[in-house]
Formats: sequence, structure tokens, C-alpha cells
Amino acid sequence: MNDFKMTRRHFGLLAAGVAAASAMPFAARAAAGETAIAATFPGNWEDGYRSVLGPLVKEAGYGLTIAPSMAQDQLAKVMASPGNPPYDTLLMSPGQMAVAIENDIIQKIDPSRLKNWGMLDPAFQGEYGPTVTIEVNGIAYNPDLVPRPKGYRDLFENPAYSGLVSWTGFGSNTAVMAYTEMAKIFGSGPNDMDAVFKLFKDHPEHLKGVVDSTNHQMTLFQQGEIAVFMCSTGNVARLKSMGLKAEYVAPETGAPAAPVNIHLTKGAKNLDAAYAYMDAAISKAAQDKLKLPPTEMFPTNKDVALTPEIEAYVTREQLGNMVYPDWVAINKNRADWIRQFDALVAG
Repeated sequence: MNDFKMTRRHFGLLAAGVAAASAMPFAARAAAGETAIAATFPGNWEDGYRSVLGPLVKEAGYGLTIAPSMAQDQLAKVMASPGNPPYDTLLMSPGQMAVAIENDIIQKIDPSRLKNWGMLDPAFQGEYGPTVTIEVNGIAYNPDLVPRPKGYRDLFENPAYSGLVSWTGFGSNTAVMAYTEMAKIFGSGPNDMDAVFKLFKDHPEHLKGVVDSTNHQMTLFQQGEIAVFMCSTGNVARLKSMGLKAEYVAPETGAPAAPVNIHLTKGAKNLDAAYAYMDAAISKAAQDKLKLPPTEMFPTNKDVALTPEIEAYVTREQLGNMVYPDWVAINKNRADWIRQFDALVAG
């Protein structure tokens, strides 16, 4: 996460920006009538950001439209409209961020326009936008239906899970992080995806549980049609908030994790509103709410205390021990992996 280091220049810009923001009359900002169009993951993210950030952005004098879209779809839509992006901001993990930079569709931010910038740990202060949470991944399971899995190997070797595990394709960050870990376990390293494809061929009962998205898996889990799926801690928090028997387990080989960042699109039409939205997302007021059920997002604002529930998943001290994938290698191979996996599922 070295891309998110703070520099002395950032501190200088921060001081200048706070002064400038203070000098700007509220009425002038409100009169602008700008509304930020913010691409956000569907489901828990969409609901949480709309209900928590919408009012904060409004207090700052702007509007906020949440546009639910998966990161891969955000990329595709912006790349299809060069110079006329459909969103002012994108929500992405480092894998998609690298693609966005390579294709010149996001721009470096001006930290002086974010009054909450200094509340972020330097590791979360990226030149292409702030990290708003760390998504910690692992395995979700229903303790009434299956025993607690030890890790990915267990799912293929213990018959208790046969026919009860669901997977998604390589378009999902959660899935691809699980597959790179499985490639380490069953193959020669994180990019040895042939070993993962062979694993699925040897266990066709797992191919029956392949669906298009984590949201689809959440529905199947609620209906009792599956008992295990690859998840983020937020997925489990959501299921628990609905009264379902769901538990999270960190794989014995380590929990994959990914920073989630807000990026400013190149050619954003509502720049002031976009900065107001970005600032709201890293504020203590927002993260104090988003850390609670049903979202339970890990707070990156250092003034926000972790809840006991979040600390049960991961503490601030443990963040450094998470497994952070090599997204450059993943991006290089991802399209080919998607084609191979789709062909495998299609039979």
C-alpha cells in the first residue's frame, strides 16, 4: 500500500485547503446546485453510502446520486465514454485502479480540498484518492448446516461441504483473491491458475455452485440453497443483521484483503460536489455509522474506534498481516482466466 503514503507537500496543501474552504461562503457552494454522480458497489455499499453520505453531502451544500455498479462495470462504462464519463467518482480496489490509471480515466486529487484528509493514516492517503475502508475477505458459512471450514483446502477435501459451496467468476475481486490463494495451495504459486481449473474439473460438484455475483450468493445463502461462499466481512455482517445464521472464518493460510478507494474521474463534471462526497466518506461522522451493522466497514479515519465486532474480524495491528494480492500480475492474466473459467463452467 505504498501508493498511499503522505508527503510534506500534502500537509502543506492540507493547511492551504482548510483555509480556502473556510473562506468559501456556504451559500455560494449551495447555490452551485451540483450533484455528484458516484459509482458505488451495489448492495450493502449502495444502501450505506446513500443513507449515511447523502445527508452529509447535502449539509455541505451539494447533492449526491449513488449509481450502483461493480468495479469492472464502472471501468467498462467510463472507458466506453472517453471525455464524457457517466460518473464523477469511481469506487475501486487497487486492481481496477491500476487499469484506470493505465487508461487515463482517473485523475490525481487535490488533498487540500478534503478537510478530513489529515484524519487518515498516511497509508490511506493515495494520490488518486482516499482509502475509505479495507475489505477483509474469507469464507462465510452457515454453522447449522456445515462445520467451520479451516480454509480453502477443506472445502474440496471434506465431504461435509460437497454440493454446498458457491463460487463466482474471475470478474469478482473477492473470487479472484480466493483463487490466487487456492493457486498457492494446490499449485506452484498465486498465478498457477491451471491448478485451480484442474481442481474444479476434479470436483464437478463445485461447478454446480457457480453463480454470477456475491449478491446472488447472498440470496442463495438466505434461502438455504448453499451453506458456504467466498465473502467479505461486510457480507457476513449484512446476513447477521437480517437474523441469519452466518459466520466468518479467516482461511488458515491467511485472509486476503484489499483497500477500497474513491477516485475522481478524468473530466468529472461536478468537481466540487465530488470532493464534498469524498470528504464525507472519510469523515468521522460517516465512518462512525458505517462501522456499525449492517455495513461494519473497517474505518480508515484514525479517530474512529473499532467496534468489538470489527476487532473480531481484524484489528488495526493485524492489517499488516493480511494477504494483499499482486494486482499487476492479476490484471495481466485476468482476461484469460475469465475466458478459461467461463468455458469450464459452460462445459
